[in-house]
Amino acid sequence: MLVGIIIGVIVAVLVIFVWVTYNGLVGLRNQLKNAWAQIDVQLKRRYDLIPNLVETAKGYMTHERETLEAVTKARNLAQQMSSAGAGERAKVEGELSGFLSRLLAVVENYPDLKANQNFLALQEELASTENKIGFSRQFYNDSVLRYNNKTHMFPSNIVARMMAFKEGEFFEVTLAAEREAPKVSFT
Repeated sequence: MLVGIIIGVIVAVLVIFVWVTYNGLVGLRNQLKNAWAQIDVQLKRRYDLIPNLVETAKGYMTHERETLEAVTKARNLAQQMSSAGAGERAKVEGELSGFLSRLLAVVENYPDLKANQNFLALQEELASTENKIGFSRQFYNDSVLRYNNKTHMFPSNIVARMMAFKEGEFFEVTLAAEREAPKVSFT
């Protein structure tokens, strides 16, 4: 009788452990999905701003057609990759960021464009969006870290393996140019 009670308690503790651990893993996985969705929201906002920025710049920048076309192509490619994984998406978004930086650097050669209120407003919106993308990426990577820790650490890794929880993928900078500090010149 006593042996039956002990076995029953052990089984109950194991069931409760699996239940709580599974629910914790599901919660972290959902937080990870939410964090990724927040990045998507900000990237969509960026995609919506870019055509307006390019159109405003086109009127002033007659000799910079190559730069404008590169930004547009990079934006379109990034939009097409919206269902890709974090690694692939980070690479494409990094390329788009590089082209946007190049566009904003070229703008410095056009004083009339720099003074255009519409362009200034769009540039400010884009800068704000880039900051929000950065914060969203950081939150996403923090969520990946928490989720991966839970799926890799004992004893929750046993439940994670049993229930086929897959490792989360970090949103990492892949282009060397993105790792470099921007060069600022006031000359």
